[in-house]
Amino acid sequence: MPEGDTVWRTAKHLDQALTGRVLTRTDFRVPAFATLDLSGQPVNGTIARGKHLLTRIGDDHTLHTHLKMEGSWHLYRPTTSWRRPVHEARVVLHTEEWHAVGFALGITEVIPREDEVDAVGHLGPDLLGPDWDEQEALRRLGADPLRPIGEALLDQRNLAGVGNMYKAELCFLAGVHHDTPVGEVPDLRRMVRRAKQVLEANKERVQQATTGDLRRGKQLWVYARGRQSCLRCGTRIAYDENGGRPAYWCPVCQPLRTDSRP
Repeated sequence: MPEGDTVWRTAKHLDQALTGRVLTRTDFRVPAFATLDLSGQPVNGTIARGKHLLTRIGDDHTLHTHLKMEGSWHLYRPTTSWRRPVHEARVVLHTEEWHAVGFALGITEVIPREDEVDAVGHLGPDLLGPDWDEQEALRRLGADPLRPIGEALLDQRNLAGVGNMYKAELCFLAGVHHDTPVGEVPDLRRMVRRAKQVLEANKERVQQATTGDLRRGKQLWVYARGRQSCLRCGTRIAYDENGGRPAYWCPVCQPLRTDSRP
């Protein structure tokens, strides 16, 4: 699933390409909105809210999309071929200059502008948003001190923007196993600040890194490095499928106390 910085960058590109331009055609390829036509309406902006995208069209409508696991937005010039299969397209927004195509989106809906809060109001403080509130994020994370820190970080109601990759990397950087209860994390504030730091550092670039090294195979400490050597201590990285959301950790750098298991 894309991380918050990827969604932020997607919003930026859509905003730059579409804002201020009039839609010449709209094609919503989901049953609930298949007959909706917003052509002739201007695009007023696109913003990211955690992992959600809100594209405001005209005075009344907002296109709410979410990439989920496989989704992506592409921008094409009108004569350019698409890089993903046509059948994966869920929405196409046409302007004279650009075709914005949302592929395999997990959510595609057009909502009244005043209903945006219903779509994203449940989210916690956005790590890359203007509403970022460190103290509120800490309060929400700490509300359930027995919850595993990995689960708490992924819960977008606590703080918005951390996905599975950053969960693994933040736990490694904090020296804690992802099953460690929130209340036993030595410095939760430092972990939250580091989350903000790494997303800010990566939001403008395609190649994400948490190690400070952009060389191939050196960008990440543990994520997607199962059975490879830990870059810090040399121990083989542990790996668990974890119900389709794989977990990665170093058994030496991130020991789990037996009394910390949930």
